[in-house]
Amino acid sequence: MTDRAERGRTVPENTSRVLRPRAWPSPVRAVTRMLNADGSPPTPASTGTGRSGVVDCALYVDGKRQPGDWTYAEALEAARREEHGFVWIGLHQPELAEMTAIAETYGLHELAVEDAVKAEQRPKLERFGEVAFLVLRTARYCEHTELTETSEVVETGQVMLFIGPNFLISVRHGDACRLSPVRADLETKQELLLQGPWAVAYGVTDRVVDLYLEVAEQLEDDLDVLEAEVFDRNSHGRIQRIYQMKRELVEFKRAVIPLQRPLMTLTSQMNRDVPKEIRKYFRDVQDHLSRTVEQVNSYDDLLNSILQARLAQVSVDQNNDMRKIAAWAAIAAVWTSIAGVEGMNFDNMPELKMTYGYPVALALMLGVSLALYRWFRRNGWL
Repeated sequence: MTDRAERGRTVPENTSRVLRPRAWPSPVRAVTRMLNADGSPPTPASTGTGRSGVVDCALYVDGKRQPGDWTYAEALEAARREEHGFVWIGLHQPELAEMTAIAETYGLHELAVEDAVKAEQRPKLERFGEVAFLVLRTARYCEHTELTETSEVVETGQVMLFIGPNFLISVRHGDACRLSPVRADLETKQELLLQGPWAVAYGVTDRVVDLYLEVAEQLEDDLDVLEAEVFDRNSHGRIQRIYQMKRELVEFKRAVIPLQRPLMTLTSQMNRDVPKEIRKYFRDVQDHLSRTVEQVNSYDDLLNSILQARLAQVSVDQNNDMRKIAAWAAIAAVWTSIAGVEGMNFDNMPELKMTYGYPVALALMLGVSLALYRWFRRNGWL
């Protein structure tokens, strides 16, 4: 709020005309004021918690942000008076009451408003009259010192964009992708902002896909660690960590893969809603997304291979244990069999009368056991 106030006090020298918020109420507010007995300004729509979801509301004319603090109704009215003007409203987890009030002013469809509040949508592109509704799933890599069975590797969220003829409303859920850097970057590119709201839609989409690339690169490092541990004979990597990594990769795929179809629609030559110049930028985003999709699919295959290798190692380890048990059982059987024969109660057993029969039996047991032990060791059973 302080930055916007400072911008309201500073007027560029090379600007001949600067739009400022009107001192008198807009028609919508005027009607509401007539209903108040004391003539006081109307009370804003309640959000239930007293928290406003509006992070920033700005008016852009000829690619430049206009100074001053704007309400969303005043900004829309001013944008409609300008040939190259549009409004960008940034919302963070708005509640239904506030979102409904904005929807009434901007003419948003109730189904899209419901989706924007619940934030449980897969990436998609829909059209409601003159307003396009673009849903993006955001992703961010979670730093961790060690991958465990419960590590959160990928944090996801959502960004919804309402794109109209002279406005763009961004609704963000979660902190996986903050949009303030996008706004700051776009405000330095006047030529791009001259293209209108779709230029903002490109900037947001590009930021989301760039984060996909960062997540994919860091996931590769985690997969390298898992792969090294699986094939390290001195390591006993637990299979639960591989499953956890696979779950995180599935969550990441749910954000990346479905976005391909909306981007194909935005870059299509048949799409007349998106300016031709902006379609070129969206094609660049599509190329980055395609690279991320290829990486994610290869990671999925690699993770399946790591999992299968670990399962095979578990089976081999179990077989090795069974061979060891069988080898020691065979050695023990020598003692059992000889002792059993010598312990039979028959009268005609010549060795029972031998003076050295007992030490000879022990020596025989020990000799056969040592021979079996050396044979098993030579063949890798022990």
